[in-house]
Amino acid sequence: MLRSDFPILTQQVHGRQLVYFDNAATSQKPQCVIDAIGEAYSTWNANIHRGTHHLSQVATAKHEQARTILAQMIGAKDSREVLFTRGTTEGLNMLAFTFGQEFINQGDEIIVSAMEHHSNIVPWQMLCERKRAVLRVIPLRDDLTLDLQAYERMLSPRTKLVSVAHVSNVLGIINPVEEVIRLAHAHGVPVCIDGAQSAPHLPVDMQALDCDFFVCSAHKMYGPTGIGLLYGKLQWLEQLPPYQGGGEMIEHVHWSGTTYNVLPYRFEAGTPDYVGSYAWGVAAQYMQRCGLPSIADHEQDLTTYAEQQLSLIDGVRVYAAGLPKAGVLSLNVYDARGKLVHPFDIGTLLDQQGVAVRIGHHCAEPLIDALQVPGTVRVSFGMYNCRSEVDVFIAALQRALSMLR
Repeated sequence: MLRSDFPILTQQVHGRQLVYFDNAATSQKPQCVIDAIGEAYSTWNANIHRGTHHLSQVATAKHEQARTILAQMIGAKDSREVLFTRGTTEGLNMLAFTFGQEFINQGDEIIVSAMEHHSNIVPWQMLCERKRAVLRVIPLRDDLTLDLQAYERMLSPRTKLVSVAHVSNVLGIINPVEEVIRLAHAHGVPVCIDGAQSAPHLPVDMQALDCDFFVCSAHKMYGPTGIGLLYGKLQWLEQLPPYQGGGEMIEHVHWSGTTYNVLPYRFEAGTPDYVGSYAWGVAAQYMQRCGLPSIADHEQDLTTYAEQQLSLIDGVRVYAAGLPKAGVLSLNVYDARGKLVHPFDIGTLLDQQGVAVRIGHHCAEPLIDALQVPGTVRVSFGMYNCRSEVDVFIAALQRALSMLR
């Protein structure tokens, strides 16, 4: 029944049954999420928190219930630790601005890794430019895993924050974030985890991880676009200044000055996406009914099976082959002379056969530069994918290679 819950998967592309392997970019939506959006706009749409009438009270309850659902899903101690954002990108920008304003000074250091998405690079670069701070980068080992020995040597009294991806959006590698956090905390340094690629594929628990901040997006978790969350431990959020000014985030406004609202509303200026939050809560409950450990096991099986099948094709290189991954793998193809077949050509020929993959640098140019390629072909799985679709992809790739060669 799982696949039948996703209406978009029934369509054909170029006369072929759609095989959707671009889940790392965005996941498809189950009918219950689509229905939830329609329900919200057709039955209880009203601005929230400040209205005394019935529709506003219903909408407010739906929005705050979603916050509670998501707090429980990620293992937050308190729903006030969950701030709604427009997505992972805004969450990281919010943290860079607020944490940077309060805690970063000239000469201070922020640590990221060499496999980060641009959203976990550029906000910190911008902060370092404003504050004349230093951005340091954890290097990769030859097997493309984080060099934790080098990372430990980088930690110093100048280090004020560490921000790393839980799962690489290019390689699919599951980073040892527990150890990253442990080492940072031993130096009194807080840690932010970019969970954009882990929250859709793995059970995450803020208490077990003990990270100080965590970000993720709804649209990669079978929910709507345009909404995400920033989790922060209360002791940190209480110290951070507001990110934006406007309605909702205030307590009182006078010409003589403004006082700010309590958590979490201090960081949620303006009318929130209460329809998106409600639909995300529905998506989270759907994932929980499917079973987060079961989703992780299923996608691990697909990733392993795909790697095995790709290893049988001459000229295919899978990056970080054999390492544990969370539903994502990247590859490139080389001809008989060892020349790279451009990923764009592979992606185009796969699309003509109904197989949707992602090609390019995947918003991780520093990592792609380190691989010394113009880009990769990225295959990423969701809970609704199956082994027979992997077989279709492998056959389509072989046909593409026969044409290109």
